[in-house]
Amino acid sequence: MLNLLFPRVCNGCNELLLKDEKILCATCRFDLPLACHHRNNNTAFSDIFYGRFPLEQATALLQFQKRGVTQNILHNLKYKNQQQISGFFGKWLGSELAEISEYKNIDIVIPVPLHKQKLKKRGYNQVEGFGKAIAGALQVPYRDDILLKLSKTKSQVFKERFSRYNPAWKEEGVFSLQNKEAIENQHVLLVDDIITTGATLETCAQQLLKATNVKLSLATIAIA
Repeated sequence: MLNLLFPRVCNGCNELLLKDEKILCATCRFDLPLACHHRNNNTAFSDIFYGRFPLEQATALLQFQKRGVTQNILHNLKYKNQQQISGFFGKWLGSELAEISEYKNIDIVIPVPLHKQKLKKRGYNQVEGFGKAIAGALQVPYRDDILLKLSKTKSQVFKERFSRYNPAWKEEGVFSLQNKEAIENQHVLLVDDIITTGATLETCAQQLLKATNVKLSLATIAIA
């Protein structure tokens, strides 16, 4: 009866899910455009930050495709209260990173934070489940009290690439480092839902690197 009133649908194509399917139907899972830089030594992600700040590793699970399944997934995650999507991809990526030597020395997982007004409106940080699942797979702490977002910025996900970059994102004061001592001498994995120009991750990275002897890696659900 519950499934009749609230049918379970695929977050990629909106078709009804079969009994054993979760989050995505088998067709959408098969058609997902995988990036998986950690598998194939693809440097497309890390190259974005070349010369901008020191970076250990960087990987995304999916390749973002406008008007495709990845856009539907991220839209449902961020705007349709489908929080379970975050943990689904976190478990997927976390299980793979746990088998890779370069990620086995991660000490702590930290999410890109939301501004408190956006968090209150949405009710959740869309990257929380992703980060917690990866932290669980790596058997390290997940800390959402290290970075604080002090000012609001507009979503960059669905804008054209050359109009996305907002210099204000790199201004001092958008993000703030809290509890700096908690990440001293640590290898930090900073996680987000999607990387576009890299401005958000760079601004967060500059804050995290203020702590003593921090190593930094990055992971996102998707890369545009």
